[in-house]
Amino acid sequence: MRFMIIVLANATSEAGVLPPLDDPIFADMEAFHTELAQAGVLLDANGLKPTSAGWRLRYEDGAKPRVLDGPFAETKELIAGYTLIQVRSREEAMEWSRRFPAPFRGQACEVEVRQLYEPEDFEAGTQGGP
Repeated sequence: MRFMIIVLANATSEAGVLPPLDDPIFADMEAFHTELAQAGVLLDANGLKPTSAGWRLRYEDGAKPRVLDGPFAETKELIAGYTLIQVRSREEAMEWSRRFPAPFRGQACEVEVRQLYEPEDFEAGTQGGP
C-alpha cells in the first residue's frame, strides 16, 4: 500500500525562502530518504515551489474550468513537499512518518500522511473508500 507523507506549507515556504545550503535539514532529509530507498519503500520525494508559481483549475456547474493563478492565501492548507512510500501496512507507514525530519526548524509545521487509493479500492463492493 502506498502512502504520501505531505509537508504542509507555511509562510516561509510560500515566500519561496529556502534554508541556507549548510542547514542540517538537507542532510537530515537526504539521510531519511536514503534510508527509505535502502529499505525499498521510497517511490518519490520532492519539494514544491510556492503557489505563486502555480495555478488551480476551478470546475463549477459543468462549465469549462476557470484558471486561478497563485499565490493562494490559506498557507496551512497548501503542500510544500511530499515523500511517496510503498509499505506493507498502515503501521509501517506510521513508523516511517514518525521518523520524518521536522521540515521547518524553529517554526511550527505539520506533516500529514494520506493513503493512496489502489485499484482494489475500486472493485465491486468496495466503493466508498478504504
